[in-house]
Amino acid sequence: MNVSSGGRPAHASRRRVRAATLLCTAAAMAAAVIPASAQTGGTASARIPAPQDPVVVVDCSSQAHMRPGEYLLACGDGNNRLVDLRWETWGSSTATATGTDMVNDCRPYCAAGRFRAYPVTVTLGNPQVWPEHPDVRRFTTIRVLYTDTAPDPVPKDVTYKLVY
Repeated sequence: MNVSSGGRPAHASRRRVRAATLLCTAAAMAAAVIPASAQTGGTASARIPAPQDPVVVVDCSSQAHMRPGEYLLACGDGNNRLVDLRWETWGSSTATATGTDMVNDCRPYCAAGRFRAYPVTVTLGNPQVWPEHPDVRRFTTIRVLYTDTAPDPVPKDVTYKLVY
């Protein structure tokens, strides 16, 4: 029988080493993934994000995104969606893209309406700490500038507050 220096079978010692290694690896991976606020229990010692930290935009499902290709503006009914977004900038204070606003004309009513395409320039701004994730900043305004015509009765230049 193969015996370790402690008088125990060697295979039992190897299992303990393997288990300890796996536990240490799992703990290290968890520490790398868990936000600082969760590690500190959300106390005052939580890290305040620096202005150069990445800023996200939060969607209707409270999911954070950077440079999304699409963004739903009408969360309740899905009748207004930004598509084909091409981000020209994504900075710590603003982000700018061009794309298309697909708006349901709701004629004669929304379920029977047709989606119409309107070219737009989109600007995200006013980054703030995300209350649900204090170590992350999120954009809190979205400006939609219609570069041709705007859907009636929407103004050609409109800014919405992002509340997610």
